[in-house]
Amino acid sequence: MHTKMILFMLLLGTAALLAKTLSYATLHQMPTSIEKDYYIWRFLSQPTTTPTEARRIIKEASHLNKKLKTAYKQKTGTLPPPIKSKYTTAPNHIWKQRSRAHKDFKSALKLLREGKTKEAVSYLNAARKNYKRRYDIDKTLFWLYLVTKKRVYLDQLHRSHDPNIYTLMAADALRSSYPPTLTYRFRKKKSDINIKDPITWANIKKKLNRTDDLEALARKYEAQESIGIHTYIKAKACKYTKAFFPMPYRDIMSKLPKNRQALIYAIARQESHFVPASVSRSFALGMMQFMPFLIDHVAKEKGEKIDYDEIFDPKKAIEYANYHLDYLSKYLYHPLFIAYAYNAGIGFTKRYLKNPKHFRNGPYEPYMSIESMKNAQAREYGKKVLANYVIYMNKLGLHTRIFPLMKILTTPEKTDAFRN
Repeated sequence: MHTKMILFMLLLGTAALLAKTLSYATLHQMPTSIEKDYYIWRFLSQPTTTPTEARRIIKEASHLNKKLKTAYKQKTGTLPPPIKSKYTTAPNHIWKQRSRAHKDFKSALKLLREGKTKEAVSYLNAARKNYKRRYDIDKTLFWLYLVTKKRVYLDQLHRSHDPNIYTLMAADALRSSYPPTLTYRFRKKKSDINIKDPITWANIKKKLNRTDDLEALARKYEAQESIGIHTYIKAKACKYTKAFFPMPYRDIMSKLPKNRQALIYAIARQESHFVPASVSRSFALGMMQFMPFLIDHVAKEKGEKIDYDEIFDPKKAIEYANYHLDYLSKYLYHPLFIAYAYNAGIGFTKRYLKNPKHFRNGPYEPYMSIESMKNAQAREYGKKVLANYVIYMNKLGLHTRIFPLMKILTTPEKTDAFRN
């Protein structure tokens, strides 16, 4: 992005931040959370906030991201003091085991590119033994099938409860049904809570960690408006052994073409689990997880003035996402590539696709290109959104299988405008 454009975005961001004034007293009452961090950032960015207030409130942050550090330095002239992270991480032995499995999987791909099939199978089996998450196990099973063509791996995949690209591909190979998914619908439309308030969501998350009866907690949010919160809790209650695919906000979504509905649902499920007031550690906001600079850009394009908190309204989040997807779809025609661009930017996606090593005809393509992306976040995000998309297309009544979508990934004229 050019320097002038970056400066322009920053100026827009500053203007948007001035739309809502926050006080130290208001922030002080908020629970320590990512959501409070977001409001601390906004507070630090206000011209009316004093350096003294900034030094006091920064001590209440749960995590210092780049935005917070920059805003604090602009207000006080110094970097904020380090704070002890309040987020738990996986135990060291689990992290090491997962890291070892990832390394073995990468080694297997490298060996396959070198034509060393037997050695690759050995590394895939090693990775499978060390992986614990169902998704990762399914990944190695799929690759073992690709390499060996042994049906036993497809059968194991078909018994998985997780609807991911690997289990969907296995179902297509077996000409069988996809893994079961759950879509709840409630008669009650409105929720008893303010679904647009990030601090309300922060308090609900705290309840999640304090209660032993998650099912009872989930029942409190049995309304179409709060179905994202409901299914978020239900998924945690079953330890993610069931796949929930909500379809909220039908009054808004049904006005869009079904393939666009499926794409928005697919992205929202991956981004926020349909929680309207969701805030990420990097301050991506709302159900569709818009970064503040992108909110500014879309608002300018639409000729609107918007406070960032307005994106916590599902209607506004869907409106802005649909607008942004209109732009991405001018250049990208495949849901996988659109997902890459939504997550990592259209520039990144263009560069990846224009590299002659990626998504061309060759051994293990297009799967090798999908797995070899060095940007791990975009790589995994794209795979999950694609699986979500296929499932939502079917839920919307459009019979869709994943194999045809995979097959065309090496055919540029059907997937994007960058490789023609």
